[in-house]
Amino acid sequence: MKSLVQWSPRGRIERNEEPVPDVTVVVIVYNDADRLNRAVLSVLHQSLRNLEVIIADDCSTDSTPIVAQALQAADPRVRYVRLDSNSGGCSAPRNAGVAAGRAPYVMFLDSDDELPKHACKSMLLVAERTGVDFVTGEVTRIFEETRATGLWYPDLFDEVRIVEGVRQAPEYFHDHLSTNKLYRADFIARHGLRFPEGIHYEDQLFTAQAYTLARSFAVVPWPVYTWRLSADAASLSISSSRHKLQNVADRIAVARLIDQFLIQSGNADLRPFKDEKFLRHDLRLYLGDLPFRDREWTERFAELLTPYLDEVTTEAIVPVSREQRICQYLLRSGRLGEAMEAARSLDRPRIAPRRVSRESGRTYWGHPSPNHDAEGSRELDISEWHLDEQPFPAAPLRHEVHALDPAGRVLRLVLRTYDPARLLSHPETVTAQLWLSAGGAPLKLPFQYMLGGGGPDVYTAFIELDLRRIPLSPKGFKGRRHPVVVLERMGMKRTDIVLAPRDLLPLRTRLTLHGRLAGQDVRVAGEGRGAGRLEFTWSRSGALAHAETLVPRVRPLRRKARQLQRKFNAASTKALTYRELQRLPVDKGLVVFEALEGRGYTDSPRYIYEELVRRGLPLRAVWSYSGDRTDFPEGLNLVRRGSWEYVRALARARYWVDSHGFPSIYPKRAGTRYLQTWHGQAIKHMGFDLPSLRLGSPERQQKHRDMISRWDTLISPSEEFERTFVRANEFTGELLACGLPRNDALVRCDEPEQLERARAARARLQIPDGRRVLLYAPTFRDGNNSGGSIRVDLTELVEKTAHEWIVVVRPHYYERFTVPRELGHGVRDGRTFSDINDLLLASDALLTDYSSVMFDYANLGRPILLFTDDYDEYSTSARGTYYNLPDIAPGPMLTTTGELVDALRDLDRVRKEWTDAYARFQAMFNSRETGRASETVVDLFFGGGNR
Repeated sequence: MKSLVQWSPRGRIERNEEPVPDVTVVVIVYNDADRLNRAVLSVLHQSLRNLEVIIADDCSTDSTPIVAQALQAADPRVRYVRLDSNSGGCSAPRNAGVAAGRAPYVMFLDSDDELPKHACKSMLLVAERTGVDFVTGEVTRIFEETRATGLWYPDLFDEVRIVEGVRQAPEYFHDHLSTNKLYRADFIARHGLRFPEGIHYEDQLFTAQAYTLARSFAVVPWPVYTWRLSADAASLSISSSRHKLQNVADRIAVARLIDQFLIQSGNADLRPFKDEKFLRHDLRLYLGDLPFRDREWTERFAELLTPYLDEVTTEAIVPVSREQRICQYLLRSGRLGEAMEAARSLDRPRIAPRRVSRESGRTYWGHPSPNHDAEGSRELDISEWHLDEQPFPAAPLRHEVHALDPAGRVLRLVLRTYDPARLLSHPETVTAQLWLSAGGAPLKLPFQYMLGGGGPDVYTAFIELDLRRIPLSPKGFKGRRHPVVVLERMGMKRTDIVLAPRDLLPLRTRLTLHGRLAGQDVRVAGEGRGAGRLEFTWSRSGALAHAETLVPRVRPLRRKARQLQRKFNAASTKALTYRELQRLPVDKGLVVFEALEGRGYTDSPRYIYEELVRRGLPLRAVWSYSGDRTDFPEGLNLVRRGSWEYVRALARARYWVDSHGFPSIYPKRAGTRYLQTWHGQAIKHMGFDLPSLRLGSPERQQKHRDMISRWDTLISPSEEFERTFVRANEFTGELLACGLPRNDALVRCDEPEQLERARAARARLQIPDGRRVLLYAPTFRDGNNSGGSIRVDLTELVEKTAHEWIVVVRPHYYERFTVPRELGHGVRDGRTFSDINDLLLASDALLTDYSSVMFDYANLGRPILLFTDDYDEYSTSARGTYYNLPDIAPGPMLTTTGELVDALRDLDRVRKEWTDAYARFQAMFNSRETGRASETVVDLFFGGGNR
């Protein structure tokens, strides 16, 4: 053989020796010639070059052998192994591949999937460094129909970690794939690990054994495997073929094999963790499909499943969601139709049951049953959902199409809404609309409910949907759309899906467009997946369909047109145009307002604008928006942030007013005056006090200075603000030494206008009489927008204080947060209020951590509590803070939810103990707050309109 020297993690391979590969990748294949090449090339193109590929062919009958032999001939690292007969599964080819491998490490790959470029090397380096038995990593799932991607159990793969045996982290039983792992070959050999032949879901037994027997394993958070999920029914993988009852039987059989292994190997104590995985993963997949199965299939499914459910450990049932426990009980009890109904609400807490029963102060799913046994009473008890105390936006509703009849181009829908939370008990207070779009703006069709149609708390609406009224572009529309019901009450809006019955017969109709030359075919049917929504499928017909056949010919022209459009709308193009527009005269009456980068009608710009309006000054205002226009009052002149109208307004305006910063690509012209209100006082380091900016490139630093130099005037609410923010940003322009205009309402909180705002906010939040409001407004953690700033245990807090307090959670607008259904009676989502002042005025106390909202709230004189369990980490982070918080805190710094509960129970004591510290805090940060800041700013910056 050719003499060579090749790198290996274990050392140099000497010349003239047969090179030993570092990793063997076993690629299994059966009748998949079209995709095999892609899979093998993803291995051969790895950044780790010293590897081998074993193509293990399960006796394919297509051209797979030709493709495999060509790959083998093209690269000496490829070897082809063909089984003598087809085994009908994945186990036999994988076992054959392991037997043929020569490397000290083994990976597995299916022929329809791929490996990311650095998968082998990255896991090999971890394995060599740590000495673990195997390394497991994240999986990227690609849904080929939509090209959407998702991650496999991302919570399991959030950091690099070494686990000393699965008892230390039994949640890894959920990671039952064999393909996202790099195994030591001697670990497999030492324990005699083999994939079980003659049965599907072999991964699950093999992986459960590996996790149980491993002395240690490593976890890496980066993707090491690409799993492609085909939409083609003929290409469905074994795991995706859930419609086959044998598929169900195989999953249960493998679960039993794992049980036997755990018992025989002396690891029976791990059974509850494996059972939990079975319930929350394997069974959950089938339950999600129940709404689309027929009665016969469901009966057979229940027959297969029920005996095994009877064997599941009690400890495994507790973590399972209430909705799933209801489904399990209904299946075991033979109430199959109800189980199929209940399955639609799995992981969809806003889909209500059709009926509930209330008995002896408890609430139960479905009809009261004379045969309720103790188990039924326990499993169907949904009292924990607190249906009667849920707020309007969060309570469950169920909208179902009961009938759908065509009348020419008009569809007559009978909509039934099931309302066990009794949100519609006064339907005259609720406005209802059905929204449906066809690629553009939706048709908004108002309708009215009438009580009745299927029992108590059921409402019926008769809706005539004229498809011709739905806005369509001249080129028509191709795609799927799902109608939604939009309800609104007291300024609170909710949007819910519309469910279709499983047996809904599809309807077809055709719309004529452009005379008789073109049209739209519309198919109306049930979705057939997910929750089973009502689905409208649009396709072009006539001349429009003919135009589609020309797409391949005009595609280059369309691509060029899109490129030109992107270039036309590019930020650089707009920046050049902006400079040209500045040649035009300044519009002396134009003011551009922007708050929170266009997120709403709020912050100090709002109150300055309202003072201008109150005085009737001869100025015209344009407001920037970047999200939902409904957050702004009617009558405002709105322009979308970044649009051409926005560029034109900025270029011409005499005044700019904002709270964050207009885009840096727009330099301010000489004739424009820019008022920067900023959005709060500084507790975290800002400007050049940030290491990332102070140590950044000269270009980055200059860009920041250019941003700041545009400001003509900056509002300075305290001397501390000047010592921190003003200095850190090297601002040298005019300072308006006054309070923040947004705080005027807080200083004057006892005036009738503000008292009414507080009352309206409490009503909108549905705060029960006699309850107090705790506003929880934590700050944003840099690099974390996944809800990580919500550090209080809301479950414990609600359990211990809900009789007296309602918690309104207002996370930073960068954060994601959803109120869990079980907490809806004691927690409200405060993000629907664009102006946080409404919440500040409505609250009785503030809970925060390091947010500048504490400076604003102190103007109210109400208690401030600080939840600072991560203070040491936060204060010593790269960003850092200006203050040692214990030195300035206006209230207690709490580190556990228990401490918070104690403080809320004796708030008068807390107030007294912190009176002096609170007063020092106010004097330090709020001495310039007079309640007249808006007037001061208008006087000094706008000069009464004459400036």
